[in-house]
Amino acid sequence: MANIREYNMNGTLILGIDHGYGNIKTAHRVFPTALIKSEKAPTFSKDYLEYDGYFYIIGEGHKSFIAEKQSDDDNYILTLAAIAKELNARELTSARVHLAAGLPLKWVQAQRESFRQYLMQNKIVQFRYKGRQYEVEIAGCTVMPQCYSAVAENLKDFKGMNLLADIGNGTMNIMYLNNGRAMESKSWTEKLGVFQCMQRIRNKVLDETGTNLMNEVIENYLRTGETDIAEPYASLMKEAAVSYVQEIFQKLKDYEYNESLMQLHFMGGGARIVEAVGEYNRERTHFNHDICATAKGYEYYCYMILRHSQIPKRRGI
Repeated sequence: MANIREYNMNGTLILGIDHGYGNIKTAHRVFPTALIKSEKAPTFSKDYLEYDGYFYIIGEGHKSFIAEKQSDDDNYILTLAAIAKELNARELTSARVHLAAGLPLKWVQAQRESFRQYLMQNKIVQFRYKGRQYEVEIAGCTVMPQCYSAVAENLKDFKGMNLLADIGNGTMNIMYLNNGRAMESKSWTEKLGVFQCMQRIRNKVLDETGTNLMNEVIENYLRTGETDIAEPYASLMKEAAVSYVQEIFQKLKDYEYNESLMQLHFMGGGARIVEAVGEYNRERTHFNHDICATAKGYEYYCYMILRHSQIPKRRGI
C-alpha cells in the first residue's frame, strides 16, 4: 500500500487496533468482529488464519456483545488477523510490534491492565494467514481511552467548549473538551451503540409485519442512511432509527448538552445514521465518518506516550 504513515519507536512498529464490537479497525483495514473456528481448512473463504492447530475464518459468523473483551479467545485471534493485514499491506511477514489499543472511556481504568496482558499473552507468536507464515514479536502494548484518542492529534482545533460523541456498535462514549483539554469529570460510557439501533429496527419490523429482517439489510441501511427495500419496511426502519437518534440526543442533554453553548462532534459507525435522520443544528454539529480514525489516533497517541517516556527528566523536576 502506497503512502502508509508509520510510527516507529526504536525499531518497533506501532500498530493501532480498534477492537470494535461490530468491526475491527486498523489504520488501513476494516473487517467484521466475527470468526468461525474449524479443525479443517475452509472450502471457499481465503480470508482465514491458522493458529495453534485450528483454522479461523475471519469476518464470518456472529459475535455477541461482551463487555469484557478479554473474556474469550476471539479478540486475540482477531488481533492476529489485524496484525497480519497491516503487515501484508507493507509486504512483511515478520515484525517487532507495539500494540496500541483502547477501551471505552469509563471502562479503561478497570480493564486496562487485564486487556494489556490478554493482548500480550505470547511474546513471540507464529501463525499462517492466507497461507503465508507470519512471525511477530509483541514487544509491548498500550491501552488508551476511546473517543479521546480519535481527536488526540487535532486537539488544537477544538476551541471553546466541545462535546464528543463516539458511537460504536456496542457503546457510545461521551466527553467534553474545553479548549482542547479533556475534562476528566465529564466523560461517560453508555450502552447505546449501533447494535441497539439494529435491535429496535428488527423488533419494530417484526412486530408490525411479522417479517424478520436479515442483518445485512439493516446494516446496509445504517451504513448509508438509505435503502431500496419496499414499503412498509423502509418506513418502519426509518421510524425506528429516528427514535434511536432521538434517544441519543436526549442522553446528550442529560449530560448538559446545549447547542447554543458548544460544538457537537459525532464519530464512529453511528455517526452516519445520526446525520441521515437526526434533527440538529447543522452549523454547530460536525461528523467524522473516517471509521479508522480511532485506530489512527491510537498510533499517534501511543507514539507520543512512548516518546515522552524516553525523554530524560531534568534534575529537580
